[in-house]
Amino acid sequence: MPVSSKFLTGLLLLISLSGCSDSARESKRAPKAAFPVEIFTLGNQTADREINAVGTVRYRRETPLGFTTAGKVAVVRFEEGDVVKRGALLAALDTTNVGADMSVATAERDRARAEFDRVRALYADGWITKARFEAAEATLKGADARVRQASFARNTAQLYAPSNGVVLMRNVQAGQVIAAGTPALILGEADDGFVFRVPIVDRDASKLRVGMAADILIESAGDSPLTATISEIDGRANAATGAFSVQFRLPNRPTLRSGQIGTAIIRLPASDDGTILQIPASALFGVRAGEGLVYVVDAKNRVETRNVIIQRVADDFVNVSGGVQPGDKIVTSGLEKLRTGSAVRIVKGLP
Repeated sequence: MPVSSKFLTGLLLLISLSGCSDSARESKRAPKAAFPVEIFTLGNQTADREINAVGTVRYRRETPLGFTTAGKVAVVRFEEGDVVKRGALLAALDTTNVGADMSVATAERDRARAEFDRVRALYADGWITKARFEAAEATLKGADARVRQASFARNTAQLYAPSNGVVLMRNVQAGQVIAAGTPALILGEADDGFVFRVPIVDRDASKLRVGMAADILIESAGDSPLTATISEIDGRANAATGAFSVQFRLPNRPTLRSGQIGTAIIRLPASDDGTILQIPASALFGVRAGEGLVYVVDAKNRVETRNVIIQRVADDFVNVSGGVQPGDKIVTSGLEKLRTGSAVRIVKGLP
């Protein structure tokens, strides 16, 4: 190749490399385009949280009633659902056996008392020893105790209503032989009113306190909810379900019945320490196993990725904790084009 041709080729190559270098420098100097996004600024107030739990209406006192001795049932005066007054005779045993026991115990006591009187007179005159006197005294005390025992058995051979109420369950029939202590009837005591019992999982139960208010919706008792307060919280979770039983004291209503099903609506702050915040559902991405990601816009209008814990999902908003705080600007639209460090331009609306 002639020398002039070699020189021309080298000059063109040098010019080409110089142009590439200038283009690279220009590329570095040109700023990347900012992505248009919509944002949501977290407020200073936490979102209220709502617990909905299904439960049942019960009498505050549902008392099993039974006999203290075994025997044959002579009469049962009420059926399930019957209203009873305080002191009404509900059921009774055949008193033939307990009456005979009472007669035997009384006769033995009378004999023991006569013997004690005779021994006491002899002891006073010095004819018998103190040990003999003390033995007679002990025999009399034992006879008195057996009379009291037989009297108790005779008196408890009848079941009386301890309160105004309703017979919830009848477990015996006339002529049936029943063991001592077996519940014959279960009485719902109306004097103590009604309660509403619901199972609450441990995470929510830990936020409840006695005296907190709730709305109880019982469709069979009327369309309007009843205002109730928490009266008791179990100190131990149910071994089978792991839930705590929470009891609400209900106002007196003639439409209430034991066994009605309803829903308790409890409103409480999302968190005692105020760390649970409410964000639009559209701000979340990469959701998995109760967690998700959000983009937060920093002071230089660049986004950074934050991990949040999902506490509760509503129709349009999500309660979250961790990773964000009041005042943060959360990207709610245009997320699909972003990466950590992307520059953004905040707009009111996107096309």
